[in-house]
This record gives sequence, C-alpha cells and structure tokens, in this order.
Amino acid sequence: ADQAVELLSKIKGKVYVLPGNCDARDMPSKVGNVAIDMHKKKTVIDGYDLVGLGGGNRSPFDSPFELEEDEIYNSLKPISSKGMILMTHAPSYGILDEIPSGAHVGCPAIKKIVDEYKPILAMSGHIHEAIGCKEIDGTVFVNPGPAKDGYSAIITVDGGKVVDVMMLHKE
Repeated sequence: ADQAVELLSKIKGKVYVLPGNCDARDMPSKVGNVAIDMHKKKTVIDGYDLVGLGGGNRSPFDSPFELEEDEIYNSLKPISSKGMILMTHAPSYGILDEIPSGAHVGCPAIKKIVDEYKPILAMSGHIHEAIGCKEIDGTVFVNPGPAKDGYSAIITVDGGKVVDVMMLHKE
C-alpha cells in the first residue's frame, strides 16, 4: 500500500483506482487520501458513466483478491449502462488476456457485461504481458501495462467515443 500511495500522490488531478488481484481487500481504504476507489462503484465524469470493479476472476494462483464469476457479473450489472467507460482490473475474456502459453485467462463475466452494455471504453490490467489497445465492435479495449513498471496510457474521450489512446512507458 505504501508504494501505491507514493506513486499515486505524484499524480496531479483526480485519480480513480481499483485494487488488483494481489492487493489486500482493504487496499482502497489505504489509498483513499490520494485516490478515489472505484471498486463496485459508478461515478459520472463529464457526462460519462465510469463503472469500476477491482480484484480478479478465479485463477490457479489463489490471489488474495479473487472473485467468483457470478459476483463479478452481479456487482457490475446494476451499475452498468450503455456507452459507459468500464474500468476493471481483470480483462474481458478473449481480449488482451493472453498469457505466454497462448491461453486466454480473462473474465467471462466481464465479457458478458461488455456484450450487453457495449462500453465505449474498457480499461483493464491484470495480465501484465498483454499490454495493448484494440477496437472491437465499437468498444476500445486498453491494457496500459503495470504502473509499477512505468506503464500508463492517456485516453481521450469526446463525442461519445474514444478519439485517442497514447500508450506510455517510462523506464
């Protein structure tokens, strides 16, 4: 948590965060003075619904913050809306979720939400080796990579669509 607070406190402006699958479940309360926790929450930014969910789907690693598929879906569904900006730690199944073996390890429940609500933007992390940006069926998917390793992205949304994605890496 101390490393996260140190990193987040350097960012100017509002910062919206999610706990990752390896974070303690109380991580959001520990960064609350420097960032806005979006786990299982929705807020409106410049007319866009920002919907968030932290943690990861079940994996063989038994991380501290893993959720069942039905909890993921049932947490997102009531706060989701058409054209939202979706911010989840785990990626949608089949999109920016490939590990070195070639297996897809994303979250089927998030894919179901994406299919139902067609967000304009779906941001995720979790799969550190699946950094990238893809547009599929009107949704732009972005995995900027791990912030702890200097990765980030600047994403511009205007007129109900993503108009620019700048992927950044600071050595």
